[in-house]
Amino acid sequence: MKRREFLLASGAATGALTLGGFGLANGTQELTIQPASFALSDTVTTGIVSLSPDAPPPVLYGKQGEAMRLPVRNALPDYTAMHWHGLRIPNGMDGVPYLTQMPMGQGELFDYEFTPPDAGTYWYHPHCMTMEQMAHGLTGVMVIAEPENPGFDSEQVINLRDFRLDEEGAFLPAYTQRGAARAGTFGNVHTANWLQNPVYDHPTGGLVRLRVVNTDTTRIYKLHLEGGNARIIAWDGHPLEIEVPMPSTDDALLVGPGQRVDFAVSMPADEGKTISLMAKLPGQPHKAMAQLRSNGASAARDLQELRPLPVNPIAKPDLANAEVHDFVFGWTPEGIEPNNGFCGSLGYNFWSINRTPWPGDAAQGVGPLATLEMGKSYILRLRNESPNLHPIHLHGLAFVPLRSNLRQLPPLVTDTMLLLKDEVAEIALVADSPGDWAFHCHVIEHQKTGLTGFIRVE
Repeated sequence: MKRREFLLASGAATGALTLGGFGLANGTQELTIQPASFALSDTVTTGIVSLSPDAPPPVLYGKQGEAMRLPVRNALPDYTAMHWHGLRIPNGMDGVPYLTQMPMGQGELFDYEFTPPDAGTYWYHPHCMTMEQMAHGLTGVMVIAEPENPGFDSEQVINLRDFRLDEEGAFLPAYTQRGAARAGTFGNVHTANWLQNPVYDHPTGGLVRLRVVNTDTTRIYKLHLEGGNARIIAWDGHPLEIEVPMPSTDDALLVGPGQRVDFAVSMPADEGKTISLMAKLPGQPHKAMAQLRSNGASAARDLQELRPLPVNPIAKPDLANAEVHDFVFGWTPEGIEPNNGFCGSLGYNFWSINRTPWPGDAAQGVGPLATLEMGKSYILRLRNESPNLHPIHLHGLAFVPLRSNLRQLPPLVTDTMLLLKDEVAEIALVADSPGDWAFHCHVIEHQKTGLTGFIRVE
């Protein structure tokens, strides 16, 4: 694709909030991508990438229907750009180098400005030097609040992700060639908000909104809650309009990279009791990733008090008149070398969409995987011809799963479809936002070794 130049609006506004977050009401602050250090294990790790020199990327808070201005400055020697995962915002603010903006060099600033149309749980990460910067820490959560308080006593954000560290706490290589050609290269230090099984206090007997986000570069989590009553209220940012069974030890919830799940949690009635977010990791027993602990006098709340979350304004596809497009995800033909651009490659291609690997950032003459007409409905048939799972993410648009050859798919509005081994799934959407929208696997090693492209809406 040819490079493009853009005229950008100026301005900034963020202010410190609790829970290590930034909001929009308390002054002005740039978000600076910078080197950081933090005790991810028993010792302090350097070489981290964050928005703070000594802390994880903060939770960014906004409100549905209210303008957000997020100036991002790059203090790294590498190029970068920031993508707002799951937000349906104008194409020029989507943060994909060469597709929607030029990458940011050291010292450069990009003013991101948009008005979120949807409430929910989203997240942000770089889309340039993606593997290195994400693996070294640059993944943060974004909360877009509903205009009216939904009635919780408190809320808790949990950012799940691995790090690859040696015994001294130094970073191991972010990826391996073997991992990139298979399921990805897994981390060996498992964290929630960069901590090992943190414990967070919430009102005894209260109702907590638990927002769980998988920002890992590779890992698919198998999750369940232990120790209390809860129900799922939102998936990938969007409120549930049907009941989805709570996961259990034997029937865990699969949450792939890029995906999010919101729970309404009823805290134990006895002070000091805990509810644990549990994960099943390969070859290990179930592990507590984080805990919610009852604190103070009992609020004596009940889950039945909560009203359903208001649905987001997502256009419903006209299935009777929807045009079908096919996409095949699998191995790449041999002999095609990636182009490095300013945003890096892993040096080889293993994966492809429709048997054509992404040739690399800034490659010339690259066209869309499909061109959709503005306002029309479409069904995308996604075929996984590999033995590995692929969380397929579509920027800028929301879609609804329809059917699969392997399982029943609940019609949950989403932006990321976790494709199982040999699965063929159909998803439906309305092409209601113009632009070139990235379409890729969110196992970053797969993305950076060919399993990416873009869909054009015009």
